[in-house]
Amino acid sequence: MNKEEKYIQLLSCVQSLIEGESNLIANLANIAAAIKQSLGYFWVGFYIAESDQLVLGPFQGPVACTRINYGRGVCGAAWKQGSTIIVPDVELFPGHIACSSLSRSEIVVPFSKNGSIAGVLDIDHTEIGTFDKIDASYLEQITKMI
Repeated sequence: MNKEEKYIQLLSCVQSLIEGESNLIANLANIAAAIKQSLGYFWVGFYIAESDQLVLGPFQGPVACTRINYGRGVCGAAWKQGSTIIVPDVELFPGHIACSSLSRSEIVVPFSKNGSIAGVLDIDHTEIGTFDKIDASYLEQITKMI
């Protein structure tokens, strides 16, 4: 099964997991687990906007940075820009925050609630150049379900 086919299955899975559940944390936890299980990425998780910081939310993978300031690193930059950021090689991203030295590529997708950015979906992989427009397209669809 190619990546796009996996994402198509994942969309259906996520819809089923969150249907009828109103608790944000429960939904984010299940979404992170479903993405990690379906696609096997190194780290999958959410950061939730709180004042001028992103605070670690539900995730799957090794321990992570707990707080990220507005505009800092890939997550903070995506929050500030309000758009998806794909980083083929994190070592080339100015101001990258290395929560794990094993992370080599990253994609961050903001999600909104009531018209403002409520947080970001952050996904890391151990290989350079993992993420592309296919990931961005499907992950943006997933974040719109939140």
